Amino acid sequence: MDPLISVSDVPLDHADVRIVDVRWYLADLEQGHREYLTSHIAGAIYFDVETDLSARTGPGRHPLPDPETFAATLGRAGIGNRHHVIAYDSSGGAVAARLWWMLRHLGHDRVQVLDGGWDAWIESSRPVTDVVPTFSAETFAYKVRSDDTIDANELAARLGEVAVIDARAGERYRGETEPVDPVAGHIPTAINHPHTTNVDAAGHFLPPAALRERYATDEEVVAYCGSGVTSCSTLIAHVIAGLPEPKLYPGSWSDWSSSGRAVATGPEPGEAP
Repeated sequence: MDPLISVSDVPLDHADVRIVDVRWYLADLEQGHREYLTSHIAGAIYFDVETDLSARTGPGRHPLPDPETFAATLGRAGIGNRHHVIAYDSSGGAVAARLWWMLRHLGHDRVQVLDGGWDAWIESSRPVTDVVPTFSAETFAYKVRSDDTIDANELAARLGEVAVIDARAGERYRGETEPVDPVAGHIPTAINHPHTTNVDAAGHFLPPAALRERYATDEEVVAYCGSGVTSCSTLIAHVIAGLPEPKLYPGSWSDWSSSGRAVATGPEPGEAP
């Protein structure tokens, strides 16, 4: 299934479709839910990055929930294996891509990200509402992929062997500022491709050829960000480009920076320790 879906192709009132609003903002963790309650795509349910798409404990600020817990979350929301899931946000697809990746991590490939997200929907004058829908509970059976993540120990051992992409803003990569985590800088050897540069000014992903030009490499790729959320934009960008999908480092900088591991600063990737 194509990882993206356009506004005009989103089916409404279809029993096999579930639309999920995942608007989320690091500066105000409640803002996304407030916006959802005010207005959302008709029929959309809401998933919170902090509670639905993350575990309470684990490596990093947004550790992945264990598969059984996340499958139960999906089932309670009315999402089963038969459903085509469409995720949207107001962050250039970077947060919606987290849900896209998590579903595929559990073996569910019928999932897409709304290209252009909430803004594209509003600009197209498509139906919105403040009514919160409810769906009957479903059973979500899963089969976890074993080849799509990497942890800190394996990554540390393979620095210099894999291509590492840091999806954070440039100033955080360079170590000029760090508003959230305990240490500023980046993982040694990582190159910086901020997730915001995967999309155009309107929040639509760049064409496949442009993404291929940016990301094409013969090396295996690992992607990370602050806490494993917006780096999923890097993963979906590779798929859009027709490139092999990178591994996700779920703990990301929030895990690495709290472990006492080597750190690089400045605009250059730095050498492997």
